[in-house]
Amino acid sequence: MIRMGFRMVLESRPEIEVVGEADDGDTAIEALKTVEADVVLMDVRMPRMSGVEATRRIRARDDAPRVLILTTFDLDEYAYEALQAGASGFLLKDTPVEEIAAAIAHVHAGDAVVAPSTTRRLLDHFVRGRPPADLLRKGSRLPGLTPREREVLLLIARGLSNAEIARELVLTEGTVKIHVGRILAKLGLRDRVQAVVLAYETGLVTAGDH
Repeated sequence: MIRMGFRMVLESRPEIEVVGEADDGDTAIEALKTVEADVVLMDVRMPRMSGVEATRRIRARDDAPRVLILTTFDLDEYAYEALQAGASGFLLKDTPVEEIAAAIAHVHAGDAVVAPSTTRRLLDHFVRGRPPADLLRKGSRLPGLTPREREVLLLIARGLSNAEIARELVLTEGTVKIHVGRILAKLGLRDRVQAVVLAYETGLVTAGDH
């Protein structure tokens, strides 16, 4: 019923075409063998194959579609694992359709849905819950970044968009995009979500940072 509801509201948007649906991870992977999709809305908890494993397998493919995770709870451990598996962000199932459509558009454009406070709370929650010994020395897994690139990474991890980072650092938005690209390349990351996760995991950003 939830899936049918999502299909109905998304098909009502002129900018979105629903090309398929599946009731679990296995079916989703099979469907993507015959259907071309730009963005996958993936439920995090499903029978047979979880949304996390399905996301990992989908993102490992060449020319893989981007994945947005759907979850009932904003502090869902599986949603955090899905970000690590390559998802471009996550949404609550009760998110207004306008926000879902906007998130799909952002992800389709190559951005990641990392700004909502629920995402920051989730990252804070699971990084804070780890023993201090599990966190590496602050920023120690960020080799080769210039001081400016570290500044940009810090602001990415705090949820700022490129335009907001540009205003904060008094740079052009084009310059920020160049910095973001270099950060991802140097750290071997797929997208901004992985950059956020790494910044939290290495202690560059910690719970309570603003």
